[in-house]
Amino acid sequence: MRKIDALLEEYGQSHQNETNKAIHWICVPLIFLSVVGLIASIPSGPVQKVLGENPYANWAFVVLVLVLVYYVSLSIPLGFGMLLFGVLCLYIIRVLAQSEIAPLWMISIIIFVVAWIGQFYGHKVEGKKPSFFKDVQFLLIGPAWLMHFIYRKLRIPY
Repeated sequence: MRKIDALLEEYGQSHQNETNKAIHWICVPLIFLSVVGLIASIPSGPVQKVLGENPYANWAFVVLVLVLVYYVSLSIPLGFGMLLFGVLCLYIIRVLAQSEIAPLWMISIIIFVVAWIGQFYGHKVEGKKPSFFKDVQFLLIGPAWLMHFIYRKLRIPY
C-alpha cells in the first residue's frame, strides 16, 4: 500500500460520521486558508528582495512551496490539486488584504478560531479525537483527504 493511501485510510478512520465529514468540508479549507493568511501577514521584505515586488511574493508563497513538496512526495496528482488550491488561497488572501475590512492577520485569526471550533464540534459528534493528536502530519493530510474525494468523483487517479 502506498504511503498516501495508508495516511488517507488512517485519517478517514476518525471521520466516518456524516456530520463530522460535512463540517470538515467547510472547516478544513477555511483553516488552510487562515493559516495562509496568517503566514502572509508576516512582513515579507526578505522574500520580496528575492522574488521581486510582486503581490504574491510573501512568506505564505514560500511555505506553500515547501508544503507542495510534501504533497508531491506523497502523490503527484494530489500535489497538483493542492497546488491549485494553494494558488486559490493566495488569491483569496490578496483580495481579503485589499478589502480593508480588517487587517489580514485579524481576519485570519477569526476564521482560524471559528473553523477550529467547528472541527472540535465535529469530532465531538464523531466521538473520536482529531487525527493530528496522534501525528501532526495529519494537519496536512486533512486537505489531501478532501482532495482525494474530488479526484475519485472526477475519476482522476491519485
